Amino acid sequence: MVAARVTGIGIGLLVFMITWLIGARLAEMIWEAPVGPVVAMVTALAVGSLAAVLSGRRLASSQRS
Repeated sequence: MVAARVTGIGIGLLVFMITWLIGARLAEMIWEAPVGPVVAMVTALAVGSLAAVLSGRRLASSQRS
């Protein structure tokens, strides 16, 4: 159970990093310097957190079955 949650956190961090890198490049094209990085970071935090929670739950439920 703990291993499933920790693996979910690792997956969430990976998704966070990839989303931040791609989002920063795309937001840089749309918005100026102060807004673009903030939008990329907020988006990456939301997507990474969601991925961590969902993958942790999925892995934990598959271990219980």
